[in-house]
Amino acid sequence: MNYREIGKTGIKVSEISLGCWTLGGKTWNEGISTGWEDVNEDEVIEAVNYAVDRGVNHFDNADVYGNGRAERLLAKALGKRNKDVIIATKVGHFKGTAEHAYEPQHIVHQCEQSLINLKREYIDIYYFHHGDFGERDRYLHSAIDVMSKLKKQGKIRAIGLSAYSQNDFLRLVDEINPDVIQSWANIFDTQFIDNDSKVAKLIKEKNITFVAFSPLAKGLLLGKYSSKNPPKFSNGDHRKNDEKFQIEFLEEIEPKIEKLKQRFGRLTRDLARVALQYILSFEQVSCVIPGFRNKDQVEVNLWGWDKSLTQEDIAYIKEVFK
Repeated sequence: MNYREIGKTGIKVSEISLGCWTLGGKTWNEGISTGWEDVNEDEVIEAVNYAVDRGVNHFDNADVYGNGRAERLLAKALGKRNKDVIIATKVGHFKGTAEHAYEPQHIVHQCEQSLINLKREYIDIYYFHHGDFGERDRYLHSAIDVMSKLKKQGKIRAIGLSAYSQNDFLRLVDEINPDVIQSWANIFDTQFIDNDSKVAKLIKEKNITFVAFSPLAKGLLLGKYSSKNPPKFSNGDHRKNDEKFQIEFLEEIEPKIEKLKQRFGRLTRDLARVALQYILSFEQVSCVIPGFRNKDQVEVNLWGWDKSLTQEDIAYIKEVFK
């Protein structure tokens, strides 16, 4: 496995790391489905240990994933190996009884609870989970102050910012001065890491790096869904109302996925390798964090870790998905 540094922190993570959102299972947050179909705990434990045995050293989590379940399950899966890996988690989407999830006392509470859930004395990377700091950024500066205090206390090693728009990153990076930023990046959408984007230029200017979630576009890039038999998801699974899993979008992407299969291979692992290595080809990306449910999915994610794409391959993919 290859490793890259997170910003200038000295923390080195495996290029292919793993995201733990799926580990939370079906979840509702403020009445909205925010989870995934339930996982089998024994399969997750097997998958985590398989990954660590093969060099994966970084797991990305959040307090809202299963409202703590994903953190607890990761700790259970790691067991005595807990201190051998890099663990990231986030605060911001689960506000409990607070008026806003970025109230300082709530951040402290959630940090402490995450430490309990993860069975750890510190969190390697602690993210603000989104860019909404209240009306007129009411909670921004107090939230920054409390994060800095947590870092000084040794409860977190690095501060991250996860967000979902270029405007949020451009507005907040100078204020927060994070060590790393995180958002989606996949073949469908590279707006945050394209070399000519303002966010990519900011990453370079600030000597920070980018963690890419959803590099497989929730499995859409693996050719596993068909417009002729569109998937059906149950309540509690956020994909139920996602338009990308509807017939129209599936019809649009199917011929493009077919072109990938023609060039790179038809197996799921072939498509996973293409999707992950495409994002890793961007210099500002420190790692990709595909999700997983079991050992088979981890095996697919890791199969192509040492099979980078050529410049011709990258140009071909860009042409197909332009």
